[in-house]
Amino acid sequence: MYYVYILKSLARNYHYIGHTEDLHTRLKSHNAGQVRSSKPYRPLALIYTEAFETRSEAQQREYFFKRGGGNIWLRDYLQAKGLW
Repeated sequence: MYYVYILKSLARNYHYIGHTEDLHTRLKSHNAGQVRSSKPYRPLALIYTEAFETRSEAQQREYFFKRGGGNIWLRDYLQAKGLW
C-alpha cells in the first residue's frame, strides 16, 4: 500500500503534503529532521491519510492536493474538522 499524508507543524503555521509506502518510518524521519523541507517546522503531527494500491495513484492524489482546486478542497475539509 502507498499513502498520501498531511503533516501539521505543532510549532508554526505549516502543512506538509507527501506520499510514502511506509507511513510510520516516514513520519519518524520528518520529526528526526531528516527531511529538509520540513526540518525547520518540527515537531510535526500526522493529521490526514489516504491509502492507495499503487504508487502512481498516491502520486496523483498528492499532486491534486498540492494544486488549485484540490488544495482548496483539502483546506476546507481539514478546517471543518479543526485540523488546518
